[in-house]
Amino acid sequence: MAGLELLYSCCGDSISCPQDAVVSFVHWEVVKSGYKCLGSGDEAASSDKKSELLPSGWSSNKVEYALRYASELGDTQLLLKALLVDSALVFNLMNRSTQQSSDVIVNLNEHVDAAQLRTFDRVFKDAGGLAAAVRSQLLPSRDKLTQAEQSERARRQDEYHHPDDDPMRIPDRHPRHAAQPHWPDPMGPPFSVGGADLDPLGSVTGGGMIVDPLRMGYPRSGFDPSSGIPDILPPGAVPPGARFDPFGPIGRHRPGPDPDHLPPPGFDDMFM
Repeated sequence: MAGLELLYSCCGDSISCPQDAVVSFVHWEVVKSGYKCLGSGDEAASSDKKSELLPSGWSSNKVEYALRYASELGDTQLLLKALLVDSALVFNLMNRSTQQSSDVIVNLNEHVDAAQLRTFDRVFKDAGGLAAAVRSQLLPSRDKLTQAEQSERARRQDEYHHPDDDPMRIPDRHPRHAAQPHWPDPMGPPFSVGGADLDPLGSVTGGGMIVDPLRMGYPRSGFDPSSGIPDILPPGAVPPGARFDPFGPIGRHRPGPDPDHLPPPGFDDMFM
């Protein structure tokens, strides 16, 4: 309750009934939550100024109270009203920006000792319970509204700084996140069907319809049939770029036939 005793001492001459004591108590809770008092009454006046103290004439009416507050930045204003109903004081706190309000009812007999109005350490019977009731029922709604206002302000700032919302911005002709179309491989299925007919030796596709006699089990590169084949075709016999299917064995020293390859019938019969 730091600061409340000093406030109570400063405005002690204006406190003459239990409701005055409770109003001063609630006023200090509002100030501690980040607001300064501007003045009394519903409407603004030329004498308004931000202060932690209660304004002059705040307790002139012992039945109805009205106090105005502003945040330290001045972007939020509150109106606190209190109405005496029998032995209870009904408080209403309204945010003038959003027109939303919260309420709390304080039983004077439970929280104030009317015989000890001049003694601060005895005037409030249950100061902790009264502070908890004010914070939980009256002030949190104000806090939530302030957070909502801050979130709305932040959202608007984000929208303002978003490049897509700038009316002077020239749109990009190539969207950075546009999905690229999927084009099939022109050399893959189904376009590769029949490709072996155009490459019978398999020099490009890796397999052909006929066996290349020039390979002979080892790699061969750069074979040009237009240059001729020794002992078979003279140079220029095959036009450049023409399709050519090699024929016959290749090479000057061709092995002759071996008699043992095709023996006559019954060759191994000793009785013949």
